[in-house]
Amino acid sequence: MTESVEVRKQIYGIQEQYRPLDEPVEVDIVAVHGLNGHATGSWTSKPQGICWLSNVSFLPRYIPRARVLVWGYNASVSSHNGKTPSSDRILQHAQTLVSQLEADRDLDDAAQRPIIFVCHSLGGIIVKRALAYAESRPRLTHIYSIYVCTFAILFFGTPHQGSSKANIFGSLQKIASLATPKALIDLESALVNALEKESEVLQNITDQFAPLMSNFRIFFFWEQEKTDLKYKRDYIVTEASAAPIIDNTERCGIAADHQRMSRFESPSDQGYRTAVAALRRYVREAPSVIQGRYQRAMSVQRDDRMIEAAELLKTIQPCTLGTLPKPTPLS
Repeated sequence: MTESVEVRKQIYGIQEQYRPLDEPVEVDIVAVHGLNGHATGSWTSKPQGICWLSNVSFLPRYIPRARVLVWGYNASVSSHNGKTPSSDRILQHAQTLVSQLEADRDLDDAAQRPIIFVCHSLGGIIVKRALAYAESRPRLTHIYSIYVCTFAILFFGTPHQGSSKANIFGSLQKIASLATPKALIDLESALVNALEKESEVLQNITDQFAPLMSNFRIFFFWEQEKTDLKYKRDYIVTEASAAPIIDNTERCGIAADHQRMSRFESPSDQGYRTAVAALRRYVREAPSVIQGRYQRAMSVQRDDRMIEAAELLKTIQPCTLGTLPKPTPLS
């Protein structure tokens, strides 16, 4: 659930990584990193420096008509390297994601374009909360459209059922370097506490997201290698938490630890090939499904507004000549 500290400048907000030059865009693929992550670095292999989301030999080779976006946010829980730990909670990050993604799509004249999310770790929890938030705002068409247009979600090591705080802390300390004083790591951060096993925050998000799941294609990936935590090796997110067995969802292991599972070194990596094959399948299916869903949603909204207007008119008492109040005499 934690990711390596990047020396590169952090990116906050939406940033476009790839766009087809000579073909129309069919879908927006949006990547969201996890705890202590980086908008592009969390998807970039080391030491090759290849970001599989944008490198033309990777994702764009198989899905040339996708616009690829990353969303960055302050997911830091340590003050290592001068970073300021995030004070936002999951809801605040989720609301910001929805607003910034909607603004980007509006300015790109793409309000009806299908969306596919690719999430690592905490990023998946934020996306789940973001979709529940967008779905709860049907009167705000621009916000609601993010929910309506989302077709699929790929979850890489997302702790749907939480993770051991000891493993989170061990991973954070390992990433920040073993010499980093414990005082520089905020183990009581709202983000860390939210990810703890059986946390109330996670349970509430699961409860909000569960009724919406049937609207999305979902693929769960779990880490198959343990992370080095100095004194032991262990899974940061277990298979049971990362890939719950749910009807009509897909699941697959990736032969890497928690940090490396979202960073592919070669187009021959089996984890990469499985993920991209799923993305290509979703991109083929999404346009027709989302077009119909968007039109139905807008039609329902129009009907609801008409019903509300009619009910409002019924509450207005007609004023006839016989019921007009008598004028007050001038003094």
